Amino acid sequence: MAQDGVSLSGVAGRYAFALYELASEKNATDEVAAALAAFQSLINESADLKRLVKSPVFTAQEQVKALDAILAKAGIAGVAANFIRLVASKRRLFVLPDMIAAYQALHDKAKGLVRADVTVAAPMKPDHEAALRQALSAVTGGKSVSLNVRTDPSIVGGIVVKLGSRMVDASVRTKLNSIRTRMKEVG
Repeated sequence: MAQDGVSLSGVAGRYAFALYELASEKNATDEVAAALAAFQSLINESADLKRLVKSPVFTAQEQVKALDAILAKAGIAGVAANFIRLVASKRRLFVLPDMIAAYQALHDKAKGLVRADVTVAAPMKPDHEAALRQALSAVTGGKSVSLNVRTDPSIVGGIVVKLGSRMVDASVRTKLNSIRTRMKEVG
């Protein structure tokens, strides 16, 4: 099953599609997207929450009870909170990160937004970031581009851009590795 180029196969896709339909009916797609992104950030930052989400040793009741406290403290309510509770009660909490990613993909598609993961050696200046966003927008046919910029000094210099399934690695590290490989072939 696919919806406008977004893969919705599997449990995660079906749940995400159902949530998106419900959020659309309630004119809450942006609110749900923000709440799910906030919850995903909580998962990423907390080993205990990650364990609660991934571990099959917790019962559905234990997961829902723990989630109630977490959702209340995080200020996540409404459709998103009810969805997370439903997923826990159905013993599908371990798939929640995939559901969140699938929902975000549906939401981005509906908004005409494309996400790009960018890795640079040093923080980008705002004008460079704007130029990159504009160049990527031209590549995507004029769609809005959301940049997720990460700094990684190990790439030495240059840039690595992942846009959908495409990746361009123009890092100095990759170029040096390529030269090293060619030198070994010659010698």
